[in-house]
Amino acid sequence: MKIRSILFSALFVLPMTAFAGSFAGTSAGSASGASSNSSGSSSGDDKVVLEARDDAAGFVASNGVIRGAWLEAALIHLREKNVAARDASDMELARKILAL
Repeated sequence: MKIRSILFSALFVLPMTAFAGSFAGTSAGSASGASSNSSGSSSGDDKVVLEARDDAAGFVASNGVIRGAWLEAALIHLREKNVAARDASDMELARKILAL
């Protein structure tokens, strides 16, 4: 029964992401004037965050129980690059990753 609810949640969340704006392009790289990007390019940033989408979907669908390595890497990356992300919960950031 629990697996059904997780799968249903994943199927519900994933189609909604097509309508969301790009978090990686707008928030992850430059949400704050205080944040800096040493390379001057966000393509590496986008890749780390985009590769975490499947893990983020599992995390959200399982209400935080399933934590994948790609998601963990993206959470660390976002918090290092974005001042606002440091105060956000893992669930909030996972949902924003899904909104790509």
